[in-house]
Amino acid sequence: MKEFIKHKFPYLFFLLLLSNFVFVYGQERTVTLNMSKVPLSSVLTEIEKQTSMSVVYNIGDVDINRIVSIKVSKESLSNAMNILFKGTNISFSIVDKHIVLSTKNPQKEKKDKTPITASGTVADAQGEPLIGVSVLVKGTSNGTITDMDGNFKIQASKGDVLEISYVGYASQSITLANAQPLKIVMGEDTQALEEVVVTALGIKRATKALSYNVQEVKADELTTNKDPNFVNSLNGKVAGVTINASSSGVGGASKVVMRGTKSIMQSSNALYVIDGVPMFAATSEGSMEFGSQGTSEPIADINPEDIESMSVLTGAAAAALYGSDAANGAIVITTKKGKEGKVSITVNSNTEITNAFVLPRFQTRYGTGSQLYGGEDRSWGKHLTEKNYYGYDPGSDYFQTGIIGTESVSFSAGTDKNQTYASAAAVNAKGIVPNNKYDRYNFTFRNTTKFLNDKMTLDVGASYIKQKDRNMVNQGTYNNPLVGAYLYPRGNDWDEVKLYERYDPARKIYTQYWPVGAAGMTMQNPYWVNYRNLRTNNKDRYMMNASLNYQILDWLSISGRVRMDNSNNDYEEKFYASTNTQLTESSERGLYGITRTHDKQLYADFLININKTFGEDWNLQANLGGSFSDIRSNSIKVRGPIADGSIPGEQVGLTNFFAIQHLSPSKTERTQAGWREQTQSLFASAELGYRSTYFLTLTGRNDWPSQLAGPNSKNSSFFYPSVGVSVVLSELMPNLPKDYLSYWKLRASYASVGVAFERFLANPHYSWDKTVWSSTTNYPIYDLKPERTQSFEIGMTMRFLKNFNMDLTYYNTKTMNQTFDPQLGVSGWSSIYIQTGAVRNQGFELSLGYKNTWNKFTWETGYTFSANKNKILTLADNVVNPATGERFSINTLNMGGLGETRFLLREGGSMGDIYSLIDLRRDDNGAFYIDEKGNIATQALEKVDDYIKLGSVLPKANMAWCNNFNWKNFRLGFMISARLGGVVFSRTQAILDSFGVSEVSADVRDRGDIIFANGDRVTPERWFNTIGGDKTIPQYYTYSATNVRLQEASFGYTFPRKMFRDVCELSVSLVGRNLWMIYNKAPFDPESVASTNNFYQGIDYFMMPSQRNIGLNVSLKF
Repeated sequence: MKEFIKHKFPYLFFLLLLSNFVFVYGQERTVTLNMSKVPLSSVLTEIEKQTSMSVVYNIGDVDINRIVSIKVSKESLSNAMNILFKGTNISFSIVDKHIVLSTKNPQKEKKDKTPITASGTVADAQGEPLIGVSVLVKGTSNGTITDMDGNFKIQASKGDVLEISYVGYASQSITLANAQPLKIVMGEDTQALEEVVVTALGIKRATKALSYNVQEVKADELTTNKDPNFVNSLNGKVAGVTINASSSGVGGASKVVMRGTKSIMQSSNALYVIDGVPMFAATSEGSMEFGSQGTSEPIADINPEDIESMSVLTGAAAAALYGSDAANGAIVITTKKGKEGKVSITVNSNTEITNAFVLPRFQTRYGTGSQLYGGEDRSWGKHLTEKNYYGYDPGSDYFQTGIIGTESVSFSAGTDKNQTYASAAAVNAKGIVPNNKYDRYNFTFRNTTKFLNDKMTLDVGASYIKQKDRNMVNQGTYNNPLVGAYLYPRGNDWDEVKLYERYDPARKIYTQYWPVGAAGMTMQNPYWVNYRNLRTNNKDRYMMNASLNYQILDWLSISGRVRMDNSNNDYEEKFYASTNTQLTESSERGLYGITRTHDKQLYADFLININKTFGEDWNLQANLGGSFSDIRSNSIKVRGPIADGSIPGEQVGLTNFFAIQHLSPSKTERTQAGWREQTQSLFASAELGYRSTYFLTLTGRNDWPSQLAGPNSKNSSFFYPSVGVSVVLSELMPNLPKDYLSYWKLRASYASVGVAFERFLANPHYSWDKTVWSSTTNYPIYDLKPERTQSFEIGMTMRFLKNFNMDLTYYNTKTMNQTFDPQLGVSGWSSIYIQTGAVRNQGFELSLGYKNTWNKFTWETGYTFSANKNKILTLADNVVNPATGERFSINTLNMGGLGETRFLLREGGSMGDIYSLIDLRRDDNGAFYIDEKGNIATQALEKVDDYIKLGSVLPKANMAWCNNFNWKNFRLGFMISARLGGVVFSRTQAILDSFGVSEVSADVRDRGDIIFANGDRVTPERWFNTIGGDKTIPQYYTYSATNVRLQEASFGYTFPRKMFRDVCELSVSLVGRNLWMIYNKAPFDPESVASTNNFYQGIDYFMMPSQRNIGLNVSLKF
């Protein structure tokens, strides 16, 4: 006899049982039934829905097709069951949350059996205990379920058959021969298991019905080898996503791009969604060129231990329900809730040490001096001897060992009516440069309550985050300690400048000690920058959310959500007296600045949810709703030099007294600014399924953004549709051996979505320029069109040969109506914006996995590969100048860069193409032009067609290989990742060469003068001063960005509960990130970025090095 069990609720929310004895509580449950002449199976299904219990029976004992009628109102479950089976030979018993049906007089031969106590443990294929597994003596009502550790005990007799069953797993029958404890391993039932994934707006969908690519990442994949910014932990685990960690260090903002850069002016970073609510990305992109201010981001504030799972929506169709925010894809985060059962407490402690991962190669054999420059700031001197050798190397003498400590504790408890979750966490980090710190504290509370006969569910939560960082530096030369640390002359004693300040009796203050000078680079003593050029950031953030769901009918529900996210941020700058006056606006007394920012997001939505079956073949899942988003940002900024008497009439301020009243009135910037955006939306989605094989999905969203508001705007809203189909081919081949192909699905989708608009395009405003209002503004775009991305994708998902799975996707996107400034001078206006041009991204994504278990050994491996080709189809061809009405065309758009290295957009090129605007001058014979003094001449390239293309900073492909091995309680994991293609440019290496501190320059000096083919020769100093000096020639410092690394590794052991008398479970693991750069030609980490801007990736200008992390992780579960 085959046991048949029905479940209508997810097994993850089963009651965590503490006892293994049977108790009866049916009298506490009531049911209301009014059903006439229906099969018995229909009544049992309705009882399951109303009681949240499962009905268990042997098919041979119960006739589920028997026609019955019953009418009761708020009747106890026991009385209802007695009425239902009155006059039959069926009896029932209630075993916890199971209703067990059996015959009163089983037709079995009665024999005397020896009574025994059967006991054992039930686990899954990975050895994890299964909680709530049903264990029944076949043919009886005698049953129990497993406890929290998967153990069970039941009274039976020799020869009895135990029926073991659990939702999602294949049932087993075991004949009892003796009282020896049983060890039962249950395998997944691929036919019964209905996989569900969280999609846009937090809506759960069956994976087989999805017409687009959704990749799910579980919490343990983020926390096994955790990063304070959990987004970095996604790198390599999801196909189609390019993640670049910030050079700002711990807590820095990450650049996350899905399926290529799409917009010229707008961000290409992915959208973050928490529990269905989009998160406002209130973050700066980080300083570029000379500035060095690092930046964090709101998503980095989230405690990774609070995350249950993440769904990565790489395609436009997957994120289509987000409308104008959907083009860049979305990362949908589901946070943890409380669970039913006894109190569960988890404590985690993680300590990591960090050091610089990839550094330039420095020389230590040539001393201070120069044949071209006066002063003592270069290292082109004579070969060092034993007497004057100091051996200074920044890697060992300046950089320090950083420490990251992460502590967290979480609490979960609940009944079937109420569940509570709470957590607290702290991250305390010391950076790899002195006086760089990052501290974050998280507090979270969440409570879920059911009432009105479990038809209404209220979910409320609150979070508070306190964050403080000091001296977060990303790159650049201003206030960057790496400039002095890298360029310090090698013939000088480093210990001399470690005492970075000396007392000045004339001024009666401590002043900077740096005998080297600025060297034309605002170079300062690195320790002075660390301790006397202070930049601190203090953030207080609190988030509150609530959702209410009401189950009107078994197929109809309505829900509403509201979320408030407020953040207060204070950014302070304190530059002490004797700081380079270029940085203090010429003041000899210091500089002070404070910027106070308040960001507020209010989001609310409602959803009507339909999930109804028509007959046995058709199913409809539909959602209809609307949302309201209101985002505000206000800031007050005061920044200026301390008055030093250089301006007549100004009262002199106190030196190093950092207060607003001491600042120079005429030089101080005082700005109060703010903006507000609001969007109202209506959206709908419908998923129609036929025989669980054919699926059609339609979505539509209409946005009314405030950017379109105004009396002259021609449009008030935009509509974004999508359509998709999927077919489960394996359902059409029932006779196909499941060992060869158990699941095969084809899917296709199309979507038309948008990119969020820049503010004030349709309603321009006049800006405040420190002391005066600007007299001009940009020309308004009254006929504003959406920057629309049209996306098409096809793909397939397979599970085959028992242990393999594969997902393959091809996509093609085209982003039109590119909104940008064509950089045309227009009289009376500061700038004009046009909407034209198109960018295409096309490529494919592959995920391949394998998992198998041999006895107690399990190997799980996964490979991801993604390739994207970015192409600019058009820029501006014969378009109308909105201000003059004249037609014009442009074939090149300069998006900025660094020095003579520029990001230039050209038709047929990519969004990452970089060009050189300078070259060495050549004579008529093509040889380098060298004057009579031995100087090598350079020439600026004036014509666009003469610019030298260096390549594209965008990768051609990304791939990763993950492995996890488990044997008994031991586990080992590692991941190797690779980036293929693209180039990067290092201005740092150029400067190091020109100053003579690089190993490259020393190698050339070892070989003597540089001799050209025509016999001309130059000294190494002149050569490197020409190609790497003030006018760096980029083509000599452009490197392949291809790299391969051991990105993650971990080794751990879990001590079983029985070692601690079942009080707790202890897990200990060694973890590491960025452990080994297997292949890399660049003098820095090509994956590190200083800015999340579209057009500054791949540029190194004294960028903070990426970090290698090695640590110990300890976890206790009570």
